[in-house]
Order: sequence, then structure tokens, then C-alpha cells
Amino acid sequence: MSIKLIALDVDDTLLTSNQKIAESTKSALKEALAKGIKVVLCSGRPLAGVSHYLDELGVQGDDQYVITYNGALVETAAGKVLSRKIINNKDYRRIVKFVEARKMQYYVLDDDSNVYTSNHDINRFAVTQAWENSAGIFVREPDELAPDFEIAKAAIVGEKETLDQYEQAVKDEFSDEYYVVRAGANFIEIMHPEVNKGEGLTTLADILHLSSDEIMAFGDEKNDLPMFDFVGSAVAMGNGSDIAKEHAKYVTDTNDNDGIAKALKKYVL
Repeated sequence: MSIKLIALDVDDTLLTSNQKIAESTKSALKEALAKGIKVVLCSGRPLAGVSHYLDELGVQGDDQYVITYNGALVETAAGKVLSRKIINNKDYRRIVKFVEARKMQYYVLDDDSNVYTSNHDINRFAVTQAWENSAGIFVREPDELAPDFEIAKAAIVGEKETLDQYEQAVKDEFSDEYYVVRAGANFIEIMHPEVNKGEGLTTLADILHLSSDEIMAFGDEKNDLPMFDFVGSAVAMGNGSDIAKEHAKYVTDTNDNDGIAKALKKYVL
């Protein structure tokens, strides 16, 4: 197959369980870059949350690309925004009203990677997000922010059992108007209705004049499915969810056992 772009989810795909890029993965992706293949991180994180991984891989400059916030932003690795689809202030307020009424733990992110919440008892997942972004956490009610304040995404967070109870209610309230996805055991994310990883990748493919058959994507969770449905070669990680494996063309080894490197060596390099 003639693959010209490799799209990679970050958490539990590119990264091992200890939040590192395996040496085998790094070597294989650098070999792909040397052959002129684009390596694109496609993550729910903002650019600040993946920039050190881009640097580690050598994915730099305005001729390399990254898809952030699950597709809300398509950017160059240098930070030039090519596509932006975010949630306006009115809709942000509606989301906050819903979660506050149910005493849910949540945070929102602006497109500068800053974390905001009105929860005074700040959840550990919000703290982790801010740490990953090298950003601050701002405890603010909507009325304390600018009237044109907009967000890239909202995340309802908590332990798996708690979110299992919330998930259907959140989808019932918002899924007709927004993109709602269980992005992992501890996250329910709400984004602009035209946002998902598949849409972000479609936008980038159009910019680069690539067909879906020239793209391979790696992922492990539900938020990777739109990306899987778009590309010609979808690869689910061995540690991925059953639904991710069902949507994939190939299933490779786990993120802790050289899954990316093994698939690239077999199908691309």
C-alpha cells in the first residue's frame, strides 16, 4: 500500500501506559518521516498537551501538522491554525448550567489550552489536563468571563462508574446539537457538532490533496471511530476497546508491546 500520512491517537496509542513513546515507535515514525510520510498526532488534547511529543518525534514546522481537540483545530506543528470549529458563549453557558444543576465535575478548554471550571473542589482530571497543557486552572462562573468567551471543548469527568450513570443523560441533552463522545473511562466530551477526528482528518487531507486510501490511522477508543471510518487503513491497538477493533481493518499489538512499530513494519515501511 502507498501510505503518505500516518494519523495517531495519543493516549493509550502513541503513548505507553507510563505516558512515554516507546523507542520502537519513535524509530519507526522517524523512519516514516525520513521517507516523506506525514506523521500527524490526532488527539483530544490541545497543541500544548502534545507539543513535547511532536518535538520528541521531530514533527516540527509549518510543513508538519497536528489535529487537536478531537478535530476542533487543525494546525501546523508550529501552531498556525488552518481550521477552527469551536463552541460559542451561549452554548458554553448552556453546558455549564446543565452540569452545575446535576453537580457534575467538569472543565472546559479555550483554544489557548487554558482550563476553566466553576467547581471549587477541582477534580484530579482537571488538574492533570492543566499539567499536560502547562497551563493554569481558572475557577470562574460564566458571568466572570468575557461575554464573547468561547471554548474548544467541554469535558465532564469522574470515575468510570459515575460517568456510566451520567453518559446517557448527557447524550440525551446534547447529542442532537453537539458532538458528544465518551473519550475514555473518565471523560465525556462535548464539542462543536461538526467536530470529530474524522472531520479534522478530512480537512487536512483536502489541504494536502490526499485520498483516504493514502492514510493510515491508529487508535484505541470511540473517539477514534470517525477517523477509522474515513481512512483506507484503520489500525486498532491490541489494548483498544472492542468497538474500536470492530471498526478497524487491522488489529495490532498493544501500546505497551510495540503495536505501532509492528504494524508500520508490516504494512508501510
